[in-house]
Amino acid sequence: QVQLVESGGGLVQAGGSLRLSCLASGSIFSINTMAWHRQAPGKQRELVASITSDSRTTYSDSVKGRFTISRDSEKNAVLLQMNSLKAEDTAVYYCNADVRAISRAYVNVWGQGTQVTVSA
Repeated sequence: QVQLVESGGGLVQAGGSLRLSCLASGSIFSINTMAWHRQAPGKQRELVASITSDSRTTYSDSVKGRFTISRDSEKNAVLLQMNSLKAEDTAVYYCNADVRAISRAYVNVWGQGTQVTVSA
């Protein structure tokens, strides 16, 4: 089995910064794309940023220029540096990964989520 564990969420004032971490563990052969999604109350889950195994990144328009995604492939980890936070960034943030397990099966895995609250 493969697990993703997020950390780093919390309460911050508007304009502040937070750094989210996600660590993958378990029967991992390799990891392709890792990503952060978020879901605000009453809204659909949306992609925030993604990074491929060769470090190609994509960002949603709403976070471009403020958030930075990076990964540590040796540690099977992905980070999300969030700067200039706004109240509308308030959401539960989920880590997601496309994993090839040791069995060579491909699985898409989600973390349990971490709450980010930005006070205006």
